[in-house]
Amino acid sequence: MIYLSLGSNIGDRETNLRAAISELGSRGVNITRVSQVWETEPVDYLEQGWFLNSVVEAETGLTPKELLAAIGRIEGELGRVRGVPKGPRTIDIDILYYGAEVVRTAELEIPHPRIAERRFVLAPLADLAPELRDPLSGRTVREMLENAPGAAVRLLHS
Repeated sequence: MIYLSLGSNIGDRETNLRAAISELGSRGVNITRVSQVWETEPVDYLEQGWFLNSVVEAETGLTPKELLAAIGRIEGELGRVRGVPKGPRTIDIDILYYGAEVVRTAELEIPHPRIAERRFVLAPLADLAPELRDPLSGRTVREMLENAPGAAVRLLHS
């Protein structure tokens, strides 16, 4: 099982998330479940609008490198422009977990290196897999969420 995070804070954020999920499905990523949508305050670069975030659980025959390339193409097609680091974006897709694999290359790190610090990722991931264990720290998603910094996250629709 793989887990991908999706975020958007430009344009019709919900439509951007749906479009990214649809595109993943047409690129060899079989989506099995989708988390609830969470509205989250920006971190790092604060002078921007709030994000909508969700996480997808999926299966794929793509290698991690092939998956990263497919994600890059999807982001570009959906209008992502890489300007300000950590800045506004139509869509951002990150690989959180690729099974229990650990990948460390110049282009890609799996598990995502800052997952334990990112409430905006952990809250939707906990919707799907609260007992999933991080292969590096051994902590569950629930444990990481309980200890994550206090950035605001709230369900978009309850």
